[in-house]
Amino acid sequence: MRILEELAFDGKPSLRINGADLCDLLSISPAALSDLKKRGIAVHRGHDAYDLGETVRAYVVHLRGVASGRGGEEHVSNLTAERARLAREQADAQALRNAALRGELVAAAEVERTWSDLLRQVRARILAVPARVRSMLPLDAATIDTIDHELRQALEELGHDND
Repeated sequence: MRILEELAFDGKPSLRINGADLCDLLSISPAALSDLKKRGIAVHRGHDAYDLGETVRAYVVHLRGVASGRGGEEHVSNLTAERARLAREQADAQALRNAALRGELVAAAEVERTWSDLLRQVRARILAVPARVRSMLPLDAATIDTIDHELRQALEELGHDND
């Protein structure tokens, strides 16, 4: 590993290192070094030369940020959004549990079963109307058959209505 010392603009000595040695030192690929350079983490000082001290300091700060969930703006944005989504889901789940404990919720299957039973009772009572009318009023068989037919037709239409 070859490290060069030079005077920086402020008169203080600065250590320089080439890209291959910096990759080896940080255990990263050349592509990762290029990405770090684009993001301003790897401090470039000329053709294949990097400021060793500044780059290592910036890289350590970057790694600490990633480890604590503060890495990169996109990462922070995604992490924040995911945490908010998780918090909403947890709050919704707790609200449902609380509502169920208070008896404010019923199972969909129970509702469907109750409505089916109720509608069967309504159908049976409607179909019994012609027989009840026959026993209460002196109507001829044709009139009773017409009433029966119309009631059945209405139930049939309701059964096929998609609205």
